[in-house]
Amino acid sequence: MSGKQRLLCALNKGKPDRLPVSLHQWQPYHLETHLGGIGALEAFELFGLDAQIQYFESMGQFWLIEADFSRFSTDVWIDEATVVSSDPDNRVVHHSIRTPEGTLSYKTAGDRRTTWLTEYLVKHDDDIQLIRKYMPVPRLDLEPVRRLYDEIGDRGILRGFVWGDQVGCWQHACCLMDVNELIMRSFDQPDWLHEFLGILLQKKLQFIESMKGARFDLVETGGGAASSTVVSPRLHELFCMPYDRKLHDALHDLGFLVSYHTCGGNLGIEELIVANGCDVSETLAPKSVGGNQEPWEFAAKIAGRVAMIGGVDQFNVVTRGTPQEIRDTVRKLFETVGPRGGYVCSLSDHFFETPPEKLRIYADAARECVY
Repeated sequence: MSGKQRLLCALNKGKPDRLPVSLHQWQPYHLETHLGGIGALEAFELFGLDAQIQYFESMGQFWLIEADFSRFSTDVWIDEATVVSSDPDNRVVHHSIRTPEGTLSYKTAGDRRTTWLTEYLVKHDDDIQLIRKYMPVPRLDLEPVRRLYDEIGDRGILRGFVWGDQVGCWQHACCLMDVNELIMRSFDQPDWLHEFLGILLQKKLQFIESMKGARFDLVETGGGAASSTVVSPRLHELFCMPYDRKLHDALHDLGFLVSYHTCGGNLGIEELIVANGCDVSETLAPKSVGGNQEPWEFAAKIAGRVAMIGGVDQFNVVTRGTPQEIRDTVRKLFETVGPRGGYVCSLSDHFFETPPEKLRIYADAARECVY
C-alpha cells in the first residue's frame, strides 16, 4: 500500500497492510532547527512516516507565526496591527479593528514556536454584534489546494480545516473571550452564549460552502477547549456538540471525511463524540501528556464506531524516552487500540526539540506492526 492508501484505509475504519504511522503537524520550528529547513513532505519521507500534510492558507488563525491579517481586512473590518516587538523570541503585536459601529482590539505575543493571546477581542456583550455584522469570511481558493494535493500524490493525505482561530464554534469563541468567562456565561447568560456560538457557526458554514470541490482527504474540526479537561460533559453536550454536528453534516454533504480533535480530554464525552457525527477522533493524548484517560480505554468505549489518530506521548516517550520505551509504546498501542484496524499511530500533538534519531526509532517500530 502507498502512504495515502494506508491512511485512507485506516480512516475509513479498515485494516491496512501495516500500522499507519504519522504525527500531528510538522512544526516549522522543528524543521528549521533540527532538519535543516526541509519541507514537511520531505521530512515525512526522510523518516518513512505516512504523510499528513496540513493546509493553512486562507484559514485566518491568529496563532500562525507569519500570519498577515491585513489581507483579511475589508472596508468595514479594518485590522490595523502594530508590531510592538519583532524579536522572533519575543513577538508582540497589538491589533485594532475598526468597524462602522465601533472598534475592537486584541493582543498577541509569541516566540519561534507559537503565538498566544494576551488580550481577548470580545470584552462587552455587544461586541458579538460587530462580529456578526462585519467580521469577514474568506473564500477558499481551490487552486493552491489542488496543487498541494497533486504534489503529495500517493505519499500521504492532505488535511484541511474550517476558517477561524479554531475550527469548532466553542473553541473559536475561546480564542475571542477567556474560557473561564465563557463557562460563567453558560450558567448566567446561556442565551447570549448560544447567540455568540450561532454567529460563529453561520460564518463557518459560509466558509464550508466555498470548500466545495477542494481536494482534502480529511478535514479537522474541534479543538482542545471542548475537551473534558476544560469543560464538563454536560457543558460539552449543550454548547459544543450541537454546533459540531451542524459543521460535520455540512462537511459530509460535500463528501469530506471529518476528524474531531479533543487532544486527550475525552473521558465522559465518548458518546458525544460519536453523536457529533465525526468519522475520526484525535489526538488520544495519554495521561502522561495531559489526557484524562489512556488511548486503549477510549478505544474500548468507542468500539470501532469511529476511526482514531494519535496516542503517542511526544514528550515523555519519543523526546525523552529510551529506544525500548518507544518501541514498547508503539507495540502496546498496536495491540490495544488498533488490533482491528481503524487506527493511525501518531504523536499526540506538537513537538519542538525531539531528536531526529528518536523519530526514526518511532517510525521503524510502527512499520514492524503488520496486520
